[in-house]
Amino acid sequence: MNVVRYEPWGLLNQLHKEIDQLFDPRRALAEGDKETSTADWVPAVDIKEEADRFVIHADIPGVDPDKIDVSMEDGILTIKGERESENKEEREGYKRIERVRGSFFRRFSLPDTADADKISAKAKNGVLEVIIPKHEKVQPRRIQVES
Repeated sequence: MNVVRYEPWGLLNQLHKEIDQLFDPRRALAEGDKETSTADWVPAVDIKEEADRFVIHADIPGVDPDKIDVSMEDGILTIKGERESENKEEREGYKRIERVRGSFFRRFSLPDTADADKISAKAKNGVLEVIIPKHEKVQPRRIQVES
């Protein structure tokens, strides 16, 4: 019989942390989340696997495509960039800024089937599309054994 340590508040603390991150994604910075540790905001992404490729769509409205850097190194795809600040509205002490500004950073670990040499990316209407083709399947071949 194994001895299991019982922590009655563990699940409740984890739920509290996840709810905090849901309502304030910047809170993850304070928690030391490696993915967001160098970012002011994190774009939402959709990742889809198709028969011959992977497709990533990232929401990056207001980001100049020239300010986006997509790179691949050691099986890690990195998307980073920056949304620059606009003029702020200020009247008689009234100030309202809701949209997040600053740098963003996302990293994805790619499977061995991804073809790093053929990755392409394009931005259109505030959505970055990254296409990661898969390697062509290598057909098994029969090797003749000589006697």
